[in-house]
Amino acid sequence: MTKTNSKQLAKLAFHFVLIIGIVNLFADMAYEGGRSIAGPFLGSLGASATIIGFVAGFGELLGYSLRSISGYFSDKTHRYWIFTFIGYATNVLAVPALALAGNWPLAAVLIIAERTGRAIRKPAVDAMISYAGKSIGRGWVFGLNEGLDQAGAAISPLIVALVLYLKGGYRYGFAVLLIPALLCLATLVVARVSHPRPHEMERELADYSEAKGFPKTFWIFVGAGTLIAAGFADFSLIAYHFQKAGSVPQQDIPLFYALAMAAGAFSNFLFGRLFDRIGFAIVFIAFLIGAVFAPLVFLGQFWMALIGMAVWGIAMGAQNSLLKAVLTGVMRVSKRSTGFGLFYICFGIAWFLGSATMGFLYDRSIIALILLSVVLQLAALPVFFWGKSAAAGFLKTANHHEK
Repeated sequence: MTKTNSKQLAKLAFHFVLIIGIVNLFADMAYEGGRSIAGPFLGSLGASATIIGFVAGFGELLGYSLRSISGYFSDKTHRYWIFTFIGYATNVLAVPALALAGNWPLAAVLIIAERTGRAIRKPAVDAMISYAGKSIGRGWVFGLNEGLDQAGAAISPLIVALVLYLKGGYRYGFAVLLIPALLCLATLVVARVSHPRPHEMERELADYSEAKGFPKTFWIFVGAGTLIAAGFADFSLIAYHFQKAGSVPQQDIPLFYALAMAAGAFSNFLFGRLFDRIGFAIVFIAFLIGAVFAPLVFLGQFWMALIGMAVWGIAMGAQNSLLKAVLTGVMRVSKRSTGFGLFYICFGIAWFLGSATMGFLYDRSIIALILLSVVLQLAALPVFFWGKSAAAGFLKTANHHEK
């Protein structure tokens, strides 16, 4: 490939990642704003705390589990754009529809539908984004996309908080999210028209499509990711602690979440660039920093908790950008949607089990909860080191084929 063609391909790749990032920015504005008030809204419709917890947990578990199925069929059919459109439409339109829900069972169905839509489109979108990594860097494509994604997640809760401050109520809060939902779908149409065949950005030989299964290093990295997930406390538990302990005023809790999302957006941009420049070193540094959020948020008062939420957001950013960048390097082109789906189901199950365990420990010993969180996340670091060593052989073989 000539230097001119390489530049054109890099420009095309950057444009594609940017426009998909804008799609995700609007998508996150739609559903993250809704998630910030979904629990209280269910409660206002008569749902108990047990029901709210079950709906949230089941939605997450289903959302992660279905990704392995959607990822497999995306690769099997090569209809990545179909899965993408169905997923985004379900994902973002279910949220403003909550404004019309008159009872908690219907609201619960819509909340679960939102998670289901995200599950349908996530592996296909990640696979298409990964095709751009050959030209502009694996870390940067996921860092840029996830940075824009979390920028939307930071803005949206502030919009909903403003609606509530103006006495608009939960229903108006959901209704206003129809605007970013429609902008998301409109931008997605532009992405499809301007980039109908994103796989052409990937410069990998057709021989790779014949590969069966996944290499050992893929499963090692998946194992490291599950340790991170199991040790990562969900925001719902953190918010519950803030309210119960009185360490953060109730009206400030959404602002703490917005701060975490902003920190995550910034760290996505930074980590993505650094991954392409210095490699695995940034993976170790990012997850080492992220491991210290638990003592800050669960033991600290206002300012310490604020710092803890910023660290929590940084760790979330590392999960969203670095884990997928690492996995992309050890998956064949034709298996990436399937691979991301498998990763997500393992990650989701670990997240669910870890969250359930930490919720159990919270009622008995916060110190035990903190120790579990820190130990599990630190345990992922030597697994990453093991995977890095195992990846060397895979990448050497891949480079040989590419030549």
